[in-house]
Amino acid sequence: MEIIAGVDEAGRGPLAGPVMAAAVILNPAKPIDGLKDSKLLTPKKRDYLFCLIQERALAWAVACASVEEIEEINILQASLLAMKRAVNALTLSPQQVLVDGNQLPSLSYPAQAIVRGDQTVPAISAASILAKVTRDQEMMRLDVIYPDYGFKQHKGYGTALHFRMLKEKGLCPIHRKRFCRCD
Repeated sequence: MEIIAGVDEAGRGPLAGPVMAAAVILNPAKPIDGLKDSKLLTPKKRDYLFCLIQERALAWAVACASVEEIEEINILQASLLAMKRAVNALTLSPQQVLVDGNQLPSLSYPAQAIVRGDQTVPAISAASILAKVTRDQEMMRLDVIYPDYGFKQHKGYGTALHFRMLKEKGLCPIHRKRFCRCD
């Protein structure tokens, strides 16, 4: 059995918060039905699969790149850094890494980028779900610290509510300054 890790990120587009990445090595003896791109699942289904993935996977890890790192090295490089951290945090070494998208992080394992891999490769779909749910949980935690911005509702994305709050309150420490155009 070849040990394959699927990798994906969540949070490249928001105006606030970290970017998260996950790496998952699925267990062929414990298949998980319903895996697909996290954006195509309801929050309830994502939460259900999130728990199932953690229970059934041979190994999984979630990592992030901070807002400060996003500001310093740009969102693409921060996403690749989070992916590298997730793969390196796995408790089982993969023989191959499959990454959603068209770019690869710097890894010490054979790797392949797969465009729309989160829709076609179950391990990448699982990583997509872990990254998305973990990031959403982090944004809900940050909503308690910065309650004036509505992070619980929009998770940092550029919604009308978020832009209105930015105009009224200005930036808070978890905003990506390069992303926010408030003038």
